[in-house]
This record gives sequence, structure tokens and C-alpha cells, in this order.
Amino acid sequence: MTATSGNAPQDAPVVITFGCRLNAYESAAMGELARAGGLTDAVIVNTCAVTAEAERQARQAIRRARRERPEAEIIVTGCAAQIDPARYAEMPEVDRVLGNKEKLEAASFAAGPIAAGHIAPVQVGDIMALTETAGHMLGGFEERTRAFVEIQQGCDHRCTFCIIPYGRGNNRSAPIGAIAGQVRTLVEGGYKEVVLTGVDIAGYGRDLPGAPSLGQLVRRLLAAVPGLARLRLSSLDPAAVDDDLLRAVAEEERLMPHLHLSLQAGDDLVLKRMKRRHGRAQAVALTGRLRALRPDIAFGADLIAGFPTESDQAFANTLALIDECGLAYLHVFPYSERPGTPAARMPPVPKPVRKARAKALRAAGETALRRFLDTRIGAREAVLVEAGGSGRTAHYAPIRLVGPAPRGAVVAAEVGAREGGTLVGRVR
Repeated sequence: MTATSGNAPQDAPVVITFGCRLNAYESAAMGELARAGGLTDAVIVNTCAVTAEAERQARQAIRRARRERPEAEIIVTGCAAQIDPARYAEMPEVDRVLGNKEKLEAASFAAGPIAAGHIAPVQVGDIMALTETAGHMLGGFEERTRAFVEIQQGCDHRCTFCIIPYGRGNNRSAPIGAIAGQVRTLVEGGYKEVVLTGVDIAGYGRDLPGAPSLGQLVRRLLAAVPGLARLRLSSLDPAAVDDDLLRAVAEEERLMPHLHLSLQAGDDLVLKRMKRRHGRAQAVALTGRLRALRPDIAFGADLIAGFPTESDQAFANTLALIDECGLAYLHVFPYSERPGTPAARMPPVPKPVRKARAKALRAAGETALRRFLDTRIGAREAVLVEAGGSGRTAHYAPIRLVGPAPRGAVVAAEVGAREGGTLVGRVR
């Protein structure tokens, strides 16, 4: 896991974020709420509970924050704090712990004395607590060129390796009108690209009247906000990609040709033991169908190396999936036991084997990315400009730009070369 933090003066609140795009989105909201509440010298650590390593890094960041800012108030929140608040409250560096609901409430960030190790009531959050702050959120993204919009919380599924539903609860979706209103506000604030995010966005809408699907949301959102130039989706469960979403991919040009799939493995027995809802053949068929609908589409995927009971052949099946699905971007995780999950009780793969398999997957991923980037040489790309004259193409390919490239703009660039894992293009 990678931590990110806002660059802030010593007397301004800083948010340190671990984990997913949803956490990044919520960190933007917390930074805004903290400033509005009058907090000055404070550090907010937004934790992740996906792996034990993510928690270790969060605790390390908390201790480092105390060393670097001894007078600051240290506030810990996020999924790890939601699941085990007492563990963080017991840390001498921590002043208060907030649950995933409380971290989105303005009252939680009011300045004032607080007892060390205080635990706010830890409950499962209500998504509308964040959606209703839409009009006040622009400041939280001012260092970014794209904005994240939370469309749902929680997950109705129980994969054997995952503890996140215990920190986020079951699926709860935001109404389409509220989402469109937030996106409209962001576009009016100058954003060219929005990423729809959540815990399980493919499960969007099942709890709403009429049960609108993710594909319906995409089409209605793009129609309601014609000024939005680029729309992206965060990680998708392949078992939940339906005809509505396939139609949106095929017909909506402003939906970027890049999808990230939560595949996790490429072996049917491992997928069954993970309690995933798709099989290997389904993953291969889905990427083939999507590519037929939109030939230039790029795929990313999450893959776990060394899941309990994974044999050499099972790992080989996962490795082969990279080429069979045409994956270009990989997020590889060596399996990490999470106490309280069914997978933690399964026969483990030795840790050195997990590490070696993760290394092999990453190497294959780097080769696949270079191969994909080579297909873009000579192409004319629309690039969303980020910091330092670099940016991302519609396919999410990193690109270094030669020529005038104002941050936050979408510019046309002619791709002339690849340097390692990055394209090089001249602005036209």
C-alpha cells in the first residue's frame, strides 16, 4: 500500500491516506471538514484494512507523524480503525479514533480539547453523509487533475480473504440525482475528468428504487452533465458486468476505454476457495467481448499471489491469464492473512513462495504494459495534463509531454516513443 499526504504548512491539517481511491476521495472530504472545523495542527491518518501490511504501514505512519509533529493532534480513521478501534486508541501517539461514519461528519473535526485515545462511536457509515458535502468539496481536490466521486459504500459479498465488508457494511448506493449534482459542481469548478468510485461499484443501485444499474448510471450521468469531458470507473467485479454496462462501453465515447477488473486469480479452484463469483473462462470471455465492442480498450486487474492452497499449476494459470485477457496494468498483492477471515484458516503457501510469485506476476505485468504502450506509438492521444508536463491518455497510459501543457487541460499529443513504462508525446 502507498500512503499519500497533502502538502500543508506546519499549522495546517494534513491527511495521510492508505489504500483505495474511495479512501482518497474521503480524505479530500476530511481535509475540507477539518479546515472548516478550525483544526490547525492536526494529522488525520485514513487507514486501510485490505492487508496486514497496510495496517503495519499505517501504524508506522502514525508513529512517524508524532515524531515529526509532536504538538499535532493525531486522528486515526478508516477501515482498520473501524474494525479494531481499540488497537489504535491504545497507541500512545493517537489522540482520537473515528469510525467510517464519523469521519464524514463535520462535528468530528471541531477544534477543542479531546482526551487522548478517545474513540468516537464506531458505526457503519451512511453514504449520504458524504454526498451532501458535494458543494463544499472542491478544495479537497485542488492538487489533483481528476476528481473522485463516491457512488456507493459497502459490499454484499464475502470473499474469503476480505475483511472490508466488516469495515464498510453492506452495499448502499447514492441516488443518481445526487451523483449528477456533485459531478456538475466539479465540472463547473474546472475538472475535466471524474472517477466513479466505491467499494463495489458494479453492485451500484440494487438497493435503490427501481434498482438502476451501473451502466444506467453512466448513461444518465453523461446525459445530465454534457460538460464532463472524461468519465472513468474504478475497480469492477467481472461477475457483475451486465448488458447495460457493456452498452455504455460500446456507445459512450466519454467513458474512457480503460477498465480495471477485480480478477484476483486465474485458476478456477483458487477462485472457488476465494468465494469469487466468476471463473477463469468468464474472465477471458468478458475481456474478449469488451474488446469486440471497443477494440482499443485497455484492461487492468488486481491479482493475488500465493493464496492459500495455490499450487504451482494454479499459479501458472494466473500467470497465463495476463496474456489471455490482454491485461496491461496489474495491481499485484502477495497474499496476506487477515485474522477473522476464512482464508486465514486455510493451509498457507510459504511466504517466500508468495513473494517469488508476486515478483513473477509483476515482471509479466511490466512486459505486458510495455507491449501495450508500444501499440500506441504513432497514435494521436487526448491527454489529461498532470504535474510536471506529464499526464494520462484516455487508456490511462502515463505520458511525458513535450510542448505547452497547462495542468488540468486536455491536450492532443502525437506519441513518438516509449521510455520504459511511459510514453513520450509532442503536444499538437
